[in-house]
Amino acid sequence: MTSPSGPLDGILVADLSRVLAGPYATQLMGDLGADVVKVEAPVGDETRGWAPPERDGVSTYYLGVNRNKRDVVLDFRDADDLDLAIRLVARADVVIENFKPGGLAKFGLDYESVTRINPGVVYTSISGFGSAGGAGLPGYDLIVQAMSGLMSLTGDPDGPAYRSGVSVFDVMSGMNAIIGTLAALRHRDRTGEGQHVEVNLLSTALAAMANHSSTYVAAGTVPFRMGNAHPSLFPYEPLPAADGEIIIVAANNAQFRRLADAIGRPELADDPRFAETEARNINRAELRPALVEALSTRTIAEWHELLTKAGIACGPVNTIDKGVELAKRLGLDPVVQVGDGEASVPMIRNPITFSRTRPAYRTPPPALGADTDQIKDWLRR
Repeated sequence: MTSPSGPLDGILVADLSRVLAGPYATQLMGDLGADVVKVEAPVGDETRGWAPPERDGVSTYYLGVNRNKRDVVLDFRDADDLDLAIRLVARADVVIENFKPGGLAKFGLDYESVTRINPGVVYTSISGFGSAGGAGLPGYDLIVQAMSGLMSLTGDPDGPAYRSGVSVFDVMSGMNAIIGTLAALRHRDRTGEGQHVEVNLLSTALAAMANHSSTYVAAGTVPFRMGNAHPSLFPYEPLPAADGEIIIVAANNAQFRRLADAIGRPELADDPRFAETEARNINRAELRPALVEALSTRTIAEWHELLTKAGIACGPVNTIDKGVELAKRLGLDPVVQVGDGEASVPMIRNPITFSRTRPAYRTPPPALGADTDQIKDWLRR
């Protein structure tokens, strides 16, 4: 069986994952030319049933992370199907799975078993809390948002904690899984050695909270919820214009001086309370009313045009439809049609741009078991 052209041409990925983090990772590899074989139990990936919303009876959740894959149904409890699964991982360059740690050992599909028959394999495991003390904990993104501390940072200072509107640590863990997988493939190219790559959502969360995590581990200070405010910069938040809120960022002294000039309050940049970044941060309670008063004189659209021309980062708070339309206007071509004719599915494109080896969008997300007969015949040969 041949894999399509692309920077990962010739790489066979056995995708034993489901839901979001793993499928997102393997979709990215498929976009880049890997031959991804998605293995599903007879009941299918849970996200097939996560609806509404849906398109032509298929969950848009599932559609969003499963293009460029072939699909085979294998029941690991069936001896013949398990034998075919073992044949698949024996041929694979990469195995990606997000079973509960240790859950594949009883089938002989864990890293230790697979590496004995395929010593060059890059075997990537994604879990919620790692394979040591947290191995038995369920790894849902919402749970990790809560337990990592992210929710303590999200929401109004005096209100309840909120989850992010996106399963942010699932997506980031999928990205980390691909970074680790590609690094391990590079090592294999040099040495011939495969290895086990492990990614967990909690470690991803702590790393992704970057400056907030550093605030605690480097300074012993526990960050707290500030709504849309930034703990170290001001202005760096939504501010009210005449008809709603506009995001305004002045991340250094030069940017703040341009902002002060643009809103007709140049004296603010000379005021010692506001002249320096740290001073503006400390004295935000005094500075904010002055900005709000000045911004009340124009609409969001008017300020966006004026401030953008002045070189100040700003923007309206869009809904997703307007975000997609903005990307179109900017020439980013955010939507691609995957598949042909009535089977075609509009999807958000791979975010990476290459000058030579462009991502390809060959096949839409497969129906459950769409390639079962073909793949089983290949594995038996």
